[in-house]
Amino acid sequence: MDPIEAPALSLELPDPDSDAISTMEFLARLEAAWQVCDRFDLQTEIWRGRILRAVRDREKRGGEGRGTGFLQWLREQEISKTRAYTLIQLAESADGLVGGGLLEEASVNLFSKRAFLETAQAEPEVQQMVSEAANEGQQITRKQVKRLADEFTAATSPLLPEEIRQRTAENLLPPRVVAPLVKELAQLPEEQQQDLRRVLQDEPELDRVKDVTLTARWLRKAAEAGLAVRAFQHDHLDLEKAMQEAQRLDALGLLADAVGQAQQLEAAVLKLHTSWRRLGGLYERLWVESGSSTPHLRELLNALQTLSGSTLRVSLGELAGGKRLRLQLVEEAPDQLQPPPLP
Repeated sequence: MDPIEAPALSLELPDPDSDAISTMEFLARLEAAWQVCDRFDLQTEIWRGRILRAVRDREKRGGEGRGTGFLQWLREQEISKTRAYTLIQLAESADGLVGGGLLEEASVNLFSKRAFLETAQAEPEVQQMVSEAANEGQQITRKQVKRLADEFTAATSPLLPEEIRQRTAENLLPPRVVAPLVKELAQLPEEQQQDLRRVLQDEPELDRVKDVTLTARWLRKAAEAGLAVRAFQHDHLDLEKAMQEAQRLDALGLLADAVGQAQQLEAAVLKLHTSWRRLGGLYERLWVESGSSTPHLRELLNALQTLSGSTLRVSLGELAGGKRLRLQLVEEAPDQLQPPPLP
């Protein structure tokens, strides 16, 4: 094949050592150059996605390799599978916007990469507005797309009470504050949504919107972490009612933090147990291989015994005043666990 002559990307950057240019102008020219690179990246990644899609579809057409040829191609190009499918999704987004008639092919050059991705993930109405602006020759930034998306969400979302939508339309509430509220409400059960909507109906003010958004975020985080905490997996425990009581005490944030820490602690214990079992096995193999002829190795193994045995002793370091932590690990079968104490 003849070598492909790609267009050269040539940018004229200001001299950082020059005193003839102000700092403001210097940064402005760098920002302009950065945007050129951003748009160049977008075009490159769209075409990379189309190339990868062609390789994948060719492999599907064969039907016998079960994708091994595609994976081999990715390894040869040093591209991860996740990265490849991200590029393919970007190419499909471009084809959807351009092929669907919303966006002219040349208008893609007016987008930054992040703005294009934001547009591809937006609602159809937002895509229409952004595409019209690009087709008219306007430069499209991610900030512009996000602003339009926030305005559309705040004006149309059925998750918001009418009072909030109306005040947003009257510019009494900023869409950038209302949009995160919609995102958090969408992840809550209907009953919790209704409770929070009633609060907003009674007081559709900016501070209340921020408070309800924070409350919704805490409810979501506590619920998500609560499902993962094994200590909560008891029939008699009602996490939802516990969250309601914490909310009544204005301690929902504390509960969300506590549940999150519990999740992290359990994950750390599981990781500790895996490392402890592996270290114990390695310790035993090394002890069998060593002997009187390897005194230094035996001395090292004696030191490791504080970590490989059933009782672990770990120094917390100078910041903790030199204290040592002693942990006892005892593996028990599920039927040997003691039931929780009755209140």
